[in-house]
Amino acid sequence: HDGLLDGARRVHGRPIVEPQIAYANLMVPGQELAVHTDVPAFRGANRKLIPQWLLVVMQHSGLFDAWRLHTATGIAWFSGGNGGALAYWPDGVDAPPRFHPIVANTAMVLDTDTVFHGVDRVSDVEAADVPAIGQGATLTPVGDGTWELCDSSGAPAGAYTFGELRFSVSWKAYCFADQAERDAWRAGSDDLALDVILDRLVGDLEQRTGTSVARDPSLGRRLIDEYVRFPAMA
Repeated sequence: HDGLLDGARRVHGRPIVEPQIAYANLMVPGQELAVHTDVPAFRGANRKLIPQWLLVVMQHSGLFDAWRLHTATGIAWFSGGNGGALAYWPDGVDAPPRFHPIVANTAMVLDTDTVFHGVDRVSDVEAADVPAIGQGATLTPVGDGTWELCDSSGAPAGAYTFGELRFSVSWKAYCFADQAERDAWRAGSDDLALDVILDRLVGDLEQRTGTSVARDPSLGRRLIDEYVRFPAMA
């Protein structure tokens, strides 16, 4: 879509755009999404190879910008007017958030790897009244505009009209400054390795704290606490 491609170029100031994935998000009344940044990707380091929390730490540390795959996210809405606004912090975690009300058949492009964001509660249903939605739950159209929510055992847990649902599609694309940068990604040249990632993070953490850092099960928590700073109201 020309609008998404143009938005991606403007977000990152990079003219070459490589679409990567699109996926649907369906939320029922009462659901909300906690404040977060998305899982980024780097040359040689992505969610298929290393833990997602580590990728998030890498992004927020700023130590791996030379390997970063600049990702633009286009969020397109196909329902609206029922709560579920996008809360986001484009001016940084110390600034107040902005709230983007959703409108059907519109889209917004932003850098969700660096901009904290979340989804306000859909409709005015209290969170306590939302059926349990665990792994394996399904939401299926059953006719007459009705969607049925079933738990992992297949037992009905709720029914909604399409207008009650928050339906969005997230589109993600890598943005490159030039052909050489895209070729490096495609060829896998100058890729990061896990030992290089850990060496750089541990070295920087030791320099920041003035103490030695053990590579034990507590390392992950120390890295998250040091590098990932959430908005105050989150």
